[in-house]
Amino acid sequence: MSEAPEALVLDELSAGNSGSGGGWKDFVAGSLAGAAQVAIGHPLDTIKVRMQVEKAGMFKGPVDCLLKTVKNEGVLGLYKGMASPLVGIAAVNSLLFWAYSYGKTLQTGSPNITPTMGQIALAGAGAGVVNSVLASPVELLKVRLQVQYNAAARGAEVFRGPVPLARHLVQQFGARGIAWGFWATVAREIPAYAAFYSGFEFAKRRFADLLTDGDASKLSPLPLMLSGSLGGVSYWVACYPLDVIKSRVQNGSAPPRRMGYIAETARNIMAEQGVKGFFRGFSPSVIRSIPAAGVTFATYELVMRALNNNLM
Repeated sequence: MSEAPEALVLDELSAGNSGSGGGWKDFVAGSLAGAAQVAIGHPLDTIKVRMQVEKAGMFKGPVDCLLKTVKNEGVLGLYKGMASPLVGIAAVNSLLFWAYSYGKTLQTGSPNITPTMGQIALAGAGAGVVNSVLASPVELLKVRLQVQYNAAARGAEVFRGPVPLARHLVQQFGARGIAWGFWATVAREIPAYAAFYSGFEFAKRRFADLLTDGDASKLSPLPLMLSGSLGGVSYWVACYPLDVIKSRVQNGSAPPRRMGYIAETARNIMAEQGVKGFFRGFSPSVIRSIPAAGVTFATYELVMRALNNNLM
């Protein structure tokens, strides 16, 4: 999911700590680390989404969007929609871990065989498809809450959280209200996670060659963190125009009924804003990817130490 791809590299770190206390500790530490990353990264994600969906001229750029949001809604305006990914991140990451691992094993025949970079990309793409089942509704609720920009002043209905919004969408549109933008999410997740895992794995293997004689399992958290940052940047470079389309679709007035809605939305963006419309809000996404891995790993390490010290 777009909130926290960097949190997924915790799978590598937890593998190195497998003797330190068991899978439930990894799950707790990983979930808290993902939640910390969401909390740190969500303001930039809000700026990104608002830049994506608002008409040209609404904001001069990311800084202008930030200043106007804080001025009109206070600092908490940057955290609108955070509850949805905060609650869903553990389930989404667990599903993604499973799908990615299964995809690698399906191709190599054994979890002990190192996959090629092509197999890594294919497994990542497949995991992205599976991940969309949970990521799509989580993203839908997040996006629609994030763009309640000065909603009360415009006379629009204001939703205080994901549950009231989900209830409203189901009442108004039925099951389509929650599946809104599913295929746009699938279209984004395929290149996004193919690129994320490829970028992460490429960097991890290079660091292993340089630092640990090719043994990636012996890498310390720092090179894994840097690898995760590269994976995060690769994620956005590979999928950003599709993410803009997805945000536009999920912020529409009604769920699309035709399968051609992705191409139709792309044509509308091109007609309104040209090519640059597909990259509005790109810089906050890339900037967020750099510190996100640091926050994720630091939280994971601190939680694991606390659990091991108190429960050993």
